[in-house]
Formats: sequence, structure tokens, C-alpha cells
Amino acid sequence: MSGAKIEIQIGEVRFSGEGEQGWLTQQLDKVLNKTEALIKLASTNVQAGKPKSHEAADFSDSSDIANKSLASFLKSKNATTSQVNKFLATAIWVEAKENKKHLKTSDVSSALNKANQSKLNNPAHKLYQNCKKGFCEKAGKEFFVTQEGREFLRV
Repeated sequence: MSGAKIEIQIGEVRFSGEGEQGWLTQQLDKVLNKTEALIKLASTNVQAGKPKSHEAADFSDSSDIANKSLASFLKSKNATTSQVNKFLATAIWVEAKENKKHLKTSDVSSALNKANQSKLNNPAHKLYQNCKKGFCEKAGKEFFVTQEGREFLRV
């Protein structure tokens, strides 16, 4: 039977063990001595394994989007009922219209308000849902639409 059990996680590094207290302490010390190197290795592997589809979408030639009103763009993309899709389509429209590389959720909310469109319930959560799908990606306190997000709406 084991005398002790421990589980810790530091960044991507996770250690869990069960056994006699002395042995477990020795194993934990080994992991803690290598934590810095393990975190660097984990973050390198995460960056190397990052799908190419999570690159920022290119809106340099988006005059067709920028020339439409937000209301007509949302309607053309069938993004008036699903708030998650509405958030994504509005973000695409703002990036194209204002030639911005990074947005804040307030940019999306403000654009909807100025265009007399219904507001989003909890825009930060809509961003989170789009990030989870790979359609947007956080960049500090801002975000950008990914190429995958653009392809999802067929823009």
C-alpha cells in the first residue's frame, strides 16, 4: 500500500505519484530540479505543433467585405441568429473595414452598436468559443481572426 500521493502541474508539466513518502519525495525533487528545462521543452513542443491554420487571416484584399454594410455582410454570411457566428463575422468585417490586425471584444460590440445590430450577450464568451474552434486566437489582451475562421464563413 502507498503511504503518500501527490499531483502537481506547472504549466504543461504535470507530475503525479503514489508510493512511500521517502521515495515520492525523491522523485518530486528530481522533477522540480528539471522544471525549468521541462517547461521550455513543453512550450517549444506546443509552438512547433501549432497548426498552420491558426495563422492570422489575410484581409489585405478585402474591398468586397469593406464595401458592404455590417448588416448586409452578416446577412450574406448567415450570421444573424448564432451569436458565436455573429461575433466571428463582425470581427472579420471590422478587420477588413478598418484594416486592423488585432481587435478587442469592444471593437466587435462597438461595430454592432454603430450598425444598429442587436448586441451580443457576453462577447468575451463568444470570443472564447471561437478560439476553442480555432476561428480566432488570443494575442495578449487582443485577438485576431484565423485563416480557419475566415474559411469557415467562406470569406
